[in-house]
Amino acid sequence: METSNKVWFVTGASKGFGLALVKLLLNSGYKVAATSRNAEELQMQVGQKSENFLAMKVNIADDQEVKEAMKQTVETFGRLDVVVNNAGYVIYGTLEELSEKEFRQSIEINLLGTVNTIRNAMPYLRKQKSGHIINFSSIGGYRGYASGAAYSSVKFAIIGLSESLAEEVKHLGVKVTVVAPGFFRTSFLDKGADMYAKNRIAEYNTADVEAWMQQMAGKQQGDPQKAVRLLIDITLEKNPPLHLILGPDAYQIKIEKATADEEEVEKWKALTFSTNFDN
Repeated sequence: METSNKVWFVTGASKGFGLALVKLLLNSGYKVAATSRNAEELQMQVGQKSENFLAMKVNIADDQEVKEAMKQTVETFGRLDVVVNNAGYVIYGTLEELSEKEFRQSIEINLLGTVNTIRNAMPYLRKQKSGHIINFSSIGGYRGYASGAAYSSVKFAIIGLSESLAEEVKHLGVKVTVVAPGFFRTSFLDKGADMYAKNRIAEYNTADVEAWMQQMAGKQQGDPQKAVRLLIDITLEKNPPLHLILGPDAYQIKIEKATADEEEVEKWKALTFSTNFDN
């Protein structure tokens, strides 16, 4: 299909990867529907009005709002080709420090928002027997870190969700890729204290995590422009990757974690093999 006929749907498009992707898509001739909690801000950030761009205010945790956004996209552009689940946020804090509300909100936006988007996109993709769904996880979806349980919980889930979805929709001609970036120089770490649980317990030294994150902000090695270019490139592949690790830091973490997992499994292999009925 010609680039000018392809329609992308991108969530969380007012900043970070989402904004960089939307700008590149429009400059490359694609049609783009993009969501944010503030459509006016999104339009301002994109900086251009075009018949190829549809900015929408959508709370992705609201299934009905997502459904209406998908309908509006197809009514405006005639079809749907690539869905990018980019919207999300991070909240740090140990499990004891995190309130039920803080943890639940992370699930609603980071996980249920993705589920809502996929569920409402699939009727269109299934009918046309084509499409590509790109879900943003994180390298934190492969390895859990202290004070990152809320974030890793949803990002681990996105990887499992994507693997299952890929098997469900393969025969329908729909492709799935789950993206796991390392640290990229976006606004992801710019929220300061708003990224952390309100309740602090001194014994956990969460302040050390906060200080490290603040020190990291603005110094990340990953280039978001290169990352979003790759996202477009993989949609042109006949057989795109199911798992896409982005960044040398993410690669190193993934390899080290896989090695450690294998070593632990082998260490306790005798116990693992001791659980069947005796013949």
